[in-house]
Amino acid sequence: MTIDFSPLIPLSALAVLAALALLLAGLSLVRGTRGALLRTLALAALCLALANPVLNQEEREPLSTIVAVVVDRSQSQDAAGRREATDRALATLKDRFARFPAIEPRIVEAADGAETETPSTRLFAALSTALSDVPPGRVGGAIFITDGQIHDVPDINRPLGFDAPVHGLITGQPNEIDRRIEIVSGPRFGIVGEDQEVAFRVINDGPVPAGPAQVRISLNGNEIATEQAEPGTDLPFRFTVPRGGNNILEFAVAPVPGEVTEANNRAVHVLDGIRENLRVLLVSGEPHSGERAWRNLLKSDASVDLVHFTILRPPEKQDGTPINELSLIAFPTRELFVEKIKEFDLIIFDRYQHRGVLPIIYYDNIAQYVENGGALLIAAGPEHAGPDSIASTPLSAVLPANPTGTMDEKAFYPRLTDEGKKHPVTRGLAGADSEPPQWGRWFRTVDVDRPQGQTVMQAADGKPLLVLNRVGQGRVAMLLSDQGWLWSRGFEGGGPSVSLYRRMAHWLMQEPALEEEALTARASGRSLEISRQTLKGDPGPATLTLPSGQTQAVTLSEAEPGLWRASLSTAETGLFEIANGELTTLVHVGTVDAPEFKATVSTEETLRPLAEKTKGLVHRVAAAGGIDVPALLPVRGPVRVADADRLSLRMTDETVLKGVNSLSLFTGLLGLAALLLILSATWAREGR
Repeated sequence: MTIDFSPLIPLSALAVLAALALLLAGLSLVRGTRGALLRTLALAALCLALANPVLNQEEREPLSTIVAVVVDRSQSQDAAGRREATDRALATLKDRFARFPAIEPRIVEAADGAETETPSTRLFAALSTALSDVPPGRVGGAIFITDGQIHDVPDINRPLGFDAPVHGLITGQPNEIDRRIEIVSGPRFGIVGEDQEVAFRVINDGPVPAGPAQVRISLNGNEIATEQAEPGTDLPFRFTVPRGGNNILEFAVAPVPGEVTEANNRAVHVLDGIRENLRVLLVSGEPHSGERAWRNLLKSDASVDLVHFTILRPPEKQDGTPINELSLIAFPTRELFVEKIKEFDLIIFDRYQHRGVLPIIYYDNIAQYVENGGALLIAAGPEHAGPDSIASTPLSAVLPANPTGTMDEKAFYPRLTDEGKKHPVTRGLAGADSEPPQWGRWFRTVDVDRPQGQTVMQAADGKPLLVLNRVGQGRVAMLLSDQGWLWSRGFEGGGPSVSLYRRMAHWLMQEPALEEEALTARASGRSLEISRQTLKGDPGPATLTLPSGQTQAVTLSEAEPGLWRASLSTAETGLFEIANGELTTLVHVGTVDAPEFKATVSTEETLRPLAEKTKGLVHRVAAAGGIDVPALLPVRGPVRVADADRLSLRMTDETVLKGVNSLSLFTGLLGLAALLLILSATWAREGR
């Protein structure tokens, strides 16, 4: 209740009147005038009436106390029954809060940062958001239901923005154990064929039995080594980059019995293989119109070191010119096909025929080169159907087709076969979708017997035109026409010669993107895209194994002939495994070194310093046969002492103003009667 003044006349006039009244009263009292005291009282009452005192009485309603309950819904809470314990603890808290109408719980659930690619448990950020519109005086406390793996706990000296206890209800069992593996360092790029080093570390959390851990190491799905790693020690591992493009190195540590989760027992390192100065040997049997097309294509690629020889003077050509007067150089056959053959990534025979330039044993050496992982491309012309064809040498052991000895001299449009429409070398070639194809004609091909491997392009009457085959560890391609140069020259509109030749060369050099049977996966944020290349039709659903260990079937839809895809979003982050048939692949969603996967054992230590400072309680809810949630303890005024068995909450004293009742003391009959009484008493005293 308060008294305010609302003057009936201006304050300046009221001040003058009050001064005059004070002067008159003073003179009367000094001179001892009869009735001076009553006259002074009457003047004071008159001034007070003009000041108009008002009595105000406020109607206030007490505000509720806000208590934030932050629930940890991160991935680490999926382990060892923690999610069930969290749900039960939250339900118990809700029942306890229902007994205190003056307490308003504000429940907020915090995931592991789904909006980012770096998963982490940020509970204090969620707390700040939940209390952003609450005055500090109304906050009665904060209760965290978590496994203790919190990655944004503020510094102990940093203010929280409120003065109330912070409590922690910890899920999980005491003395939990977990084993995990981390990539310490490793290059992002590597030269194909050269050694690279990746360092990894095995970490034991909790009382894990002592001793080394077995680590299996796989490269692109194939196990390449097994190491014994001492926990806590960095261990380097050297390997040779096998191919261009993505290379996935996987480290899997053997689990220990009773560990919290096996989701972090694997780690991957992705390295992009780069081919440095691809060495290509191009041997042209004789000068011809299409020779420059191959040379121009290979020379236009800055990453290709081209060695090109054209046979201008075969041994049977004898015109009597002395050797020392010839401007030609000798063909270094031994150096190329014996001493340095393994240095070449691709050998191309362009209209080459056996004319005694290469000793017969060298063809066998080339065949062994292919079987051991080399690449061979035969661009055949009329000579391949003649008596000097290289198909009659030991090289025939690796060739996918043998000539019949005849040439098909007929104009035709090169067309894709059914396999060719699916094969990554020829799938989607520009102009192939129409009939006839939107490219120029060719006019002759080498007739061959039924070829091995895949016939991806055909000539007139369905005869083979482009044949691809695998031999041992290597690959062979045969282009059974020498008229691809017509496309390069733009004859009848030309054709996709550059795309076709480049894809052939990359397939021969085993680029992963051009594998006929391949399963790949790519992550972008929380989206996962699965691609399956196959020549065999519908591959069926893929099996997706999530980091939590759960599996789900993913239906693949045909995006193009021979290419099946599926896209999905995932709430989990970590290492995903995709399997389809005999193929498997791995992909990591989110940052590889995200805090969410570095430690998973439950702990009370992260919240303990803050709880001790704010007089809060950290309590593990696991109990025999259920859970144990401490009782609530409302406290009036500041919480000065922590309670070891209850969750102390500071009750607020704040209220909200609902209304104000005002009463003017000198208005109405009561005020008028008081003034008349005093004036009458003055008149009566003076009238005696």
